[in-house]
Amino acid sequence: MAGRRDEEAFSEFVHTRSRALLRTAYLLSGGDHALAEDLLQSALVKAYVALPRLREPRALESYVRRTLANTATSWWRSRRVRGERLTEGSSASLPAVPASVAPDRTPEVDEREQIWAWVCSLPPRQRAVIVLRYYEDLTEPQTARLLNCSVGTVKTQAHRALGKLRDMVAGELPNAVEEAL
Repeated sequence: MAGRRDEEAFSEFVHTRSRALLRTAYLLSGGDHALAEDLLQSALVKAYVALPRLREPRALESYVRRTLANTATSWWRSRRVRGERLTEGSSASLPAVPASVAPDRTPEVDEREQIWAWVCSLPPRQRAVIVLRYYEDLTEPQTARLLNCSVGTVKTQAHRALGKLRDMVAGELPNAVEEAL
Protein backbone atom coordinates (compact mmCIF):
# COMPACT_ATOMS: atom_id res chain seq x y z
CA MET A 1 0.00 0.00 0.00
CA ALA A 2 3.03 2.29 0.33
CA GLY A 3 3.01 5.19 -2.09
CA ARG A 4 -0.44 4.49 -3.51
CA ARG A 5 -3.96 3.60 -2.49
CA ASP A 6 -4.75 -0.06 -2.86
CA GLU A 7 -8.51 0.20 -2.46
CA GLU A 8 -9.08 -3.55 -2.60
CA ALA A 9 -6.53 -4.21 0.16
CA PHE A 10 -7.98 -1.38 2.25
CA SER A 11 -11.51 -2.76 1.80
CA GLU A 12 -10.28 -6.19 2.87
CA PHE A 13 -8.60 -4.65 5.92
CA VAL A 14 -11.81 -2.85 6.88
CA HIS A 15 -13.85 -6.02 6.35
CA THR A 16 -11.56 -8.25 8.44
CA ARG A 17 -10.52 -5.84 11.21
CA SER A 18 -13.47 -3.49 11.69
CA ARG A 19 -15.11 -5.58 14.41
CA ALA A 20 -11.99 -5.57 16.61
CA LEU A 21 -11.39 -1.91 15.85
CA LEU A 22 -14.99 -1.07 16.74
CA ARG A 23 -14.51 -2.79 20.09
CA THR A 24 -11.48 -0.60 20.76
CA ALA A 25 -13.43 2.50 19.66
CA TYR A 26 -16.31 1.48 21.95
CA LEU A 27 -13.97 1.20 24.92
CA LEU A 28 -12.23 4.48 24.10
CA SER A 29 -15.56 6.29 23.68
CA GLY A 30 -16.65 5.41 27.18
CA GLY A 31 -19.18 2.80 26.12
CA ASP A 32 -21.16 4.93 23.68
CA HIS A 33 -21.87 2.73 20.65
CA ALA A 34 -22.89 5.57 18.33
CA LEU A 35 -19.83 7.61 19.26
CA ALA A 36 -17.66 4.50 18.76
CA GLU A 37 -19.00 4.06 15.25
CA ASP A 38 -18.29 7.73 14.49
CA LEU A 39 -14.83 7.41 16.00
CA LEU A 40 -14.01 4.33 13.93
CA GLN A 41 -15.33 5.88 10.74
CA SER A 42 -13.28 9.01 11.35
CA ALA A 43 -10.13 6.94 12.00
CA LEU A 44 -10.69 4.85 8.87
CA VAL A 45 -11.13 7.97 6.75
CA LYS A 46 -7.89 9.40 8.15
CA ALA A 47 -6.14 6.09 7.48
CA TYR A 48 -7.41 5.97 3.91
CA VAL A 49 -6.14 9.47 3.27
CA ALA A 50 -2.76 8.54 4.81
CA LEU A 51 -2.34 5.32 2.81
CA PRO A 52 0.10 6.78 0.27
CA ARG A 53 2.31 8.01 3.13
CA LEU A 54 2.49 4.68 4.96
CA ARG A 55 5.88 3.11 4.36
CA GLU A 56 4.88 -0.27 5.73
CA PRO A 57 1.47 -1.76 4.76
CA ARG A 58 1.47 -3.89 7.92
CA ALA A 59 1.48 -0.68 9.95
CA LEU A 60 -2.08 0.14 8.88
CA GLU A 61 -3.73 -1.43 11.92
CA SER A 62 -1.33 0.31 14.29
CA TYR A 63 -1.98 3.56 12.47
CA VAL A 64 -5.75 3.12 12.82
CA ARG A 65 -5.49 2.23 16.53
CA ARG A 66 -3.27 5.25 17.18
CA THR A 67 -5.72 7.41 15.27
CA LEU A 68 -8.61 6.02 17.33
CA ALA A 69 -6.85 6.87 20.60
CA ASN A 70 -5.77 10.32 19.47
CA THR A 71 -9.14 11.21 17.99
CA ALA A 72 -10.99 10.02 21.10
CA THR A 73 -8.69 12.12 23.27
CA SER A 74 -9.23 15.16 21.02
CA TRP A 75 -13.01 14.73 21.12
CA TRP A 76 -13.04 14.50 24.91
CA ARG A 77 -10.80 17.56 25.21
CA SER A 78 -12.96 19.60 22.86
CA ARG A 79 -16.08 18.66 24.84
CA ARG A 80 -14.39 19.72 28.04
CA VAL A 81 -13.32 23.04 26.50
CA ARG A 82 -16.89 23.67 25.32
CA GLY A 83 -18.22 22.68 28.74
CA GLU A 84 -20.28 19.76 27.47
CA ARG A 85 -21.13 16.93 29.81
CA LEU A 86 -22.51 13.52 28.98
CA THR A 87 -25.80 12.80 30.67
CA GLU A 88 -26.48 9.57 32.50
CA GLY A 89 -28.62 8.22 29.66
CA SER A 90 -26.26 9.16 26.84
CA SER A 91 -24.24 5.95 26.71
CA ALA A 92 -25.60 2.72 25.34
CA SER A 93 -27.23 0.55 27.98
CA LEU A 94 -27.30 -3.19 28.11
CA PRO A 95 -30.37 -4.88 26.65
CA ALA A 96 -32.95 -6.25 29.06
CA VAL A 97 -32.07 -9.73 30.28
CA PRO A 98 -34.92 -12.24 30.06
CA ALA A 99 -35.84 -14.24 33.15
CA SER A 100 -34.05 -17.58 33.21
CA VAL A 101 -33.10 -20.46 35.43
CA ALA A 102 -29.47 -19.36 35.56
CA PRO A 103 -28.19 -18.07 38.90
CA ASP A 104 -28.71 -14.38 39.51
CA ARG A 105 -25.53 -12.61 38.38
CA THR A 106 -26.96 -9.13 38.88
CA PRO A 107 -24.46 -8.16 41.60
CA GLU A 108 -21.53 -9.17 39.38
CA VAL A 109 -22.95 -7.23 36.44
CA ASP A 110 -23.60 -4.22 38.66
CA GLU A 111 -19.98 -4.32 39.88
CA ARG A 112 -18.66 -4.61 36.30
CA GLU A 113 -20.83 -1.71 35.18
CA GLN A 114 -19.65 0.37 38.14
CA ILE A 115 -15.99 -0.43 37.39
CA TRP A 116 -16.55 0.40 33.72
CA ALA A 117 -18.15 3.71 34.76
CA TRP A 118 -15.02 4.45 36.80
CA VAL A 119 -12.80 3.62 33.82
CA CYS A 120 -14.92 5.98 31.71
CA SER A 121 -14.45 8.73 34.30
CA LEU A 122 -10.66 8.67 33.89
CA PRO A 123 -9.00 11.42 31.86
CA PRO A 124 -8.83 10.48 28.15
CA ARG A 125 -5.10 9.65 28.07
CA GLN A 126 -5.32 7.45 31.18
CA ARG A 127 -8.43 5.75 29.82
CA ALA A 128 -6.64 5.09 26.51
CA VAL A 129 -3.72 3.49 28.34
CA ILE A 130 -6.05 1.30 30.45
CA VAL A 131 -8.06 0.23 27.39
CA LEU A 132 -5.01 -0.60 25.30
CA ARG A 133 -3.02 -2.26 28.09
CA TYR A 134 -5.70 -4.20 29.93
CA TYR A 135 -8.67 -4.55 27.58
CA GLU A 136 -6.71 -4.94 24.34
CA ASP A 137 -3.84 -6.73 26.16
CA LEU A 138 -1.08 -4.75 24.46
CA THR A 139 2.41 -4.48 25.91
CA GLU A 140 3.78 -1.20 27.24
CA PRO A 141 5.95 -0.66 24.13
CA GLN A 142 3.01 -1.41 21.81
CA THR A 143 0.81 1.00 23.76
CA ALA A 144 3.52 3.66 23.66
CA ARG A 145 3.86 3.30 19.89
CA LEU A 146 0.10 3.58 19.39
CA LEU A 147 -0.19 6.64 21.61
CA ASN A 148 2.99 8.16 20.19
CA CYS A 149 4.59 8.57 23.60
CA SER A 150 7.36 6.99 25.64
CA VAL A 151 7.08 3.72 27.56
CA GLY A 152 7.66 5.79 30.70
CA THR A 153 4.59 7.88 29.93
CA VAL A 154 2.53 4.71 29.48
CA LYS A 155 3.76 3.42 32.84
CA THR A 156 3.05 6.75 34.55
CA GLN A 157 -0.44 7.05 33.05
CA ALA A 158 -1.24 3.42 33.93
CA HIS A 159 0.06 3.91 37.49
CA ARG A 160 -2.03 7.04 37.99
CA ALA A 161 -5.13 5.48 36.43
CA LEU A 162 -4.84 2.30 38.49
CA GLY A 163 -4.33 4.38 41.62
CA LYS A 164 -7.52 6.34 40.90
CA LEU A 165 -9.40 3.12 40.18
CA ARG A 166 -8.13 1.54 43.42
CA ASP A 167 -9.32 4.59 45.35
CA MET A 168 -12.71 4.44 43.66
CA VAL A 169 -13.05 0.70 44.32
CA ALA A 170 -11.93 1.03 47.93
CA GLY A 171 -14.58 3.67 48.51
CA GLU A 172 -17.45 1.88 46.79
CA LEU A 173 -16.66 -1.84 46.65
CA PRO A 174 -14.46 -2.70 49.66
CA ASN A 175 -15.21 -6.44 49.30
CA ALA A 176 -13.90 -6.42 45.71
CA VAL A 177 -10.55 -5.07 46.96
CA GLU A 178 -10.30 -7.80 49.59
CA GLU A 179 -11.26 -10.52 47.09
CA ALA A 180 -8.60 -9.31 44.63
CA LEU A 181 -5.85 -9.55 47.26
